[in-house]
Amino acid sequence: MLTTHTIDTVVRAALEEDAPWGDLTSATLIPVDAVATARLVAREPGVLSGGEVFEAAFRLTDAHISVDLAIDDGETFDAGDVLAVVTGPARAILQAERIGLNFLQRMSGIATLTAHYVAETLDTRARIVDTRKTTPGLRAFERKAVRDGGGHNHRFSLSDAVMAKDNHLAILTSGELSLTEALFEARGRLPHTAHFEVEVDRIDQIEPVLAAKIDTIMLDNFSMEDLRRGVAIVDGRAIVEASGGVSLETVRAIAASGVDVVSVGALTHSVRSLDLGLDIEIVADA
Repeated sequence: MLTTHTIDTVVRAALEEDAPWGDLTSATLIPVDAVATARLVAREPGVLSGGEVFEAAFRLTDAHISVDLAIDDGETFDAGDVLAVVTGPARAILQAERIGLNFLQRMSGIATLTAHYVAETLDTRARIVDTRKTTPGLRAFERKAVRDGGGHNHRFSLSDAVMAKDNHLAILTSGELSLTEALFEARGRLPHTAHFEVEVDRIDQIEPVLAAKIDTIMLDNFSMEDLRRGVAIVDGRAIVEASGGVSLETVRAIAASGVDVVSVGALTHSVRSLDLGLDIEIVADA
């Protein structure tokens, strides 16, 4: 959940970083009593995400600025559409412009890319989820954008669930216990409500992991043939997640293999910000 407190904390820090002692350019060039009206215009089609964050950038700069959003987060738009109208003191609008756009463009880029992945998997059982490959400090923002694009969120942090990856397993099985025994013993130390996921990168690891009563098994960087074999081996005994090598070109085939979840790090770590612009149309004296 992206709360108002989180939005204001992050946006305020961004505004202070961008204008620690005010906007020297606007203070020099723009009359103090000038009032502006600006339109937020889409330069390309996409899915909106971050409207509340965009509004916060202006609100926290000057409470006299009003932001009228034309569409809600999660809605689609076309190139040329006016997405919002911003009205208020011209200096403050110019000062907040870049921060508001930076957040909105990135979040809308994530939502738009996520929507493309979701569209590729609509007739399969698989859901598209993000990963922890997010921008430090902006995870709640980027996770919200994934949801706005029709995707789902993986565990939010290391505190939310157990997810044993290859390095964990290497250490866990360095003693005398087998993989199954080590996982089963670890499972016994968890509360009954805690979710336990294990990553495997070979077919022969699947049965030993399942024997430990694991909730989710991640098939990491499996070939298409091995993905289908893996799903058949699991046979409903755990949630099956596919990870690694996922792109818009491969996601449909991966989803069609029968997996329940496809995790896509590219949703947040390789996304391109959407092209949105703020066009000032009127500048007048108050």
